[in-house]
Amino acid sequence: MAKITAKDVAELRKITGAPMMDCKKALQESGGNVDKAIEYLRKRGAATAAKRAEREAKEGVIASYMHGDKLGVLVEVNSETDFVARNDEFKAFARDIAMHVAAANPAYLAPEDVPKEVLDKEKEIELEKLKKEGKPANILDKIWEGKKDKFFAENCLLKQSFVKNPDITIEELLSEHIGKIGEKIGIQRFVRYEVGK
Repeated sequence: MAKITAKDVAELRKITGAPMMDCKKALQESGGNVDKAIEYLRKRGAATAAKRAEREAKEGVIASYMHGDKLGVLVEVNSETDFVARNDEFKAFARDIAMHVAAANPAYLAPEDVPKEVLDKEKEIELEKLKKEGKPANILDKIWEGKKDKFFAENCLLKQSFVKNPDITIEELLSEHIGKIGEKIGIQRFVRYEVGK
């Protein structure tokens, strides 16, 4: 087993923001490999998020982001307790989400928020394009599944790549923060205002 030093733990903590003991355990589990340790912490965050999914998040903050005087965003991010809602890390997360919404301009929060008629129209357009390209009819639905995932990744906030770190989605970022904070948090809603639109 690789020897884990306090410096290694501090470095991982600096990268991930996870608690020291979690960073130490992640490095031990991954044999000192930082990339695997980060992956371990992400999975742990996702597991914590799954455990907390049934709990209610009724506290929180409304964060804002202004880009000059032409673009503004409001985002509601919820937590289980007021204690967490007042936490600087939680507030920073909410501000990051507001900034992301300003930059990425998602149309919906999650795939389940996309109206059926919008998805049906998108499918109709994509299938028509595929037919014109001469794709065999028996694989059109399979291709559509991939196209649908791409549509969600472009239009749904939770499925978008985070603008500050395109290696992770907003959904993964949320799971990481649930793991760090230790209670259920969720992005409730957002609105983006742009002059002239």
